[in-house]
Amino acid sequence: MAHYLVRARLRPALAGELHQRLRRGEFRRLRPFGEALTFSLENARLDPATGEAVWEEEDYCSPPLAMEREAVLDRYFEDLRVERVAEGEGWRRIAALPSLWGSGGTEAG
Repeated sequence: MAHYLVRARLRPALAGELHQRLRRGEFRRLRPFGEALTFSLENARLDPATGEAVWEEEDYCSPPLAMEREAVLDRYFEDLRVERVAEGEGWRRIAALPSLWGSGGTEAG
């Protein structure tokens, strides 16, 4: 299994929809990646310098995140990029950034 630091632009018009679906746990049942994807997106951060969503994701696919992109990510995000990192390194690097979901609202920021 590999870990990636993911950077992408959240589509503003779909931010509320994505947050609601995460809150309802709709992606958890997607196999084999639903639990990990849900955790990652719930804990995603906002990089104020770039306006990008950032999170660490574990993945088994080549190319990285192929199944996740097809099922979820490509609907809600654009300009998705990945950087391979050691497990936990991505989360450490973005720990000081604010939550993508603000203080619990339904839209990013």
